[in-house]
Amino acid sequence: MDFYSFAPIAAILDLAYAGVTALSTLVAPFAGDAAAALAVVLLTLIVRTGLIPVGISQVRAEFTRRRIAPQLQELQRRYKKRPEVLQEKMMQLYRDEKASPFAGMLPALAQAPVLSIVYGLFVLAVINGHANALLGGHLFGVTLGTSLVSGAAGWGGVPVFAGLLLVIGVVAWFSRRSSRTLAALDETATPQAQSLGRWLSWLPFITVIFAGVVPLAATIYLAVTTTWTFVERAILRRALRPTG
Repeated sequence: MDFYSFAPIAAILDLAYAGVTALSTLVAPFAGDAAAALAVVLLTLIVRTGLIPVGISQVRAEFTRRRIAPQLQELQRRYKKRPEVLQEKMMQLYRDEKASPFAGMLPALAQAPVLSIVYGLFVLAVINGHANALLGGHLFGVTLGTSLVSGAAGWGGVPVFAGLLLVIGVVAWFSRRSSRTLAALDETATPQAQSLGRWLSWLPFITVIFAGVVPLAATIYLAVTTTWTFVERAILRRALRPTG
């Protein structure tokens, strides 16, 4: 069964279609053929603005984990040979401090449904029973429904995709450097965890690969949202840094 034909998903997709179409119509007088592309950017900014509280919680949890690092280290030392008890004690400590070891996953999990909707908006010829007019949108002459790997964008589309992929790649590089710096401050990390962290620090670059496969509209979304994430994180870490 097609995921997008499931009635609740189709209704949400149709609602998103109406919203993006309205945004596109709103900016069309000065955006011209790029109206649909600009609508995707605006949609991304709206979504990320709504997720600011999630980002704040994430950064606060990050500082909390760093603050309780000595306590975690002591628990690891005390219950080293009793892993089940160690896990229970660590989770209790997180609960007491109102922190979560999984806080870093929240923004990505929150955005996944949005990205799937954006993807559907620019790959489906028919949305909830009616034609998808957004497929005719362009950015510098490249149709928003085409992807780099499909070859449908032609050579003229290469510079457009290259520019967006470069943005995502640069942000991924800075994100990796930032995550490696934070990992170095984690006093509780075991050698195994540090090794895993080094591998996981490369995960942002997977976005570059993904961005080359999805339609141009989704690539635009990824370029904007990854940049927002990095800038937002930097601002919040500075603003919420404990002063004591």
